[in-house]
This record gives sequence, C-alpha cells and structure tokens, in this order.
Amino acid sequence: MTRTIIRSFDDPADAETAITRLEAAGLPPDDISIIRSPTATISKDASRGAELGGAVGAGAGLLAGVAALPLPGIGPVLAAGWLLGTLAVGTTAGAAAGSLIGALTGAGLSEDEAHFYAETIRRGSTVVSVRTSDSHAAVIEKILDGAGPIDAKARRGEYERAGWSRFDETTSPP
Repeated sequence: MTRTIIRSFDDPADAETAITRLEAAGLPPDDISIIRSPTATISKDASRGAELGGAVGAGAGLLAGVAALPLPGIGPVLAAGWLLGTLAVGTTAGAAAGSLIGALTGAGLSEDEAHFYAETIRRGSTVVSVRTSDSHAAVIEKILDGAGPIDAKARRGEYERAGWSRFDETTSPP
C-alpha cells in the first residue's frame, strides 16, 4: 500500500538536505515533492542547477523541475514533484480539489493535517512529501527526521495558543 510521509522545515537548506538524502537512498525524484513558501529561498547551488537543468547542488534532481505557482491564501510558491500536477490543475481550473488542502488530503493526509501543513507553508516553511510503500516508510521517516524538520506537535500548539484553528486562504498570514 502507498502512503504519504510529510515533514515541514523552517530552513530551506534542511529540506534540500532531506531531498538529497532521499535521492541518495535511491528514492526516485518522482516520489518526492517540495512546496516552498514565498519567503523560502532555494540555495545558490540548487537554483543554479534548476536554471541549467542539470544535477547541480542539493536535491537538484528534483529541484531542477521547480515551478512557480500561485496558491490562494499563500501567494506564489515554488513547487516540484508529484503534488505539483494536482496543484497546477486546481489553480488553473479554480477547482477546490486542486487547492493545497485538496492536494494534501488527496495524497492521504487527514484534513486536519492538511490544514496544519498548509499553514506552515503560509508562515514561511518548506514542506517535503514522499510517496512510499508501507515497507519503506520507516527508512523514509528516519531520513526526513534526520534532516531537522519542525516539531509538528509543538508548532501546532504554538499556532493554536495564538488563536489559529484552520488554514484560511482568505486571510493573510500572521
């Protein structure tokens, strides 16, 4: 069975490290997605790799395919990977299923998780998601966790103490 594993990173370099490690472990770039907030920046080497279309810099295999995409409630993001197709269709067609929440729930996250990860992107984090089998999940989680993701439970608590309950694409980030 296929499942989605997702982590959010405050430092874009940590997300790139995770992608590099996933690719080095043999995970195909087609099974990895990244969505960067409007304030996160691609490292110099990775952006050069993306410009040249070659394999230069951290995670350049995946990051060479980065595309800019406007998302309601967030603004322009940089995205690459298997979630990009769902997001691109939705933003073009205006369909709810193509929204960020729709893409994340369609990938197997609960609606509650999808709202949380959408909010982390809006607040400046970078999300890395991986499609994998149950048999490889523990290895993927170890790789992602070893790259320094945020503590989702603690971050969610911070958001909730400040009055947040759900991602709302009609409001500006705090």
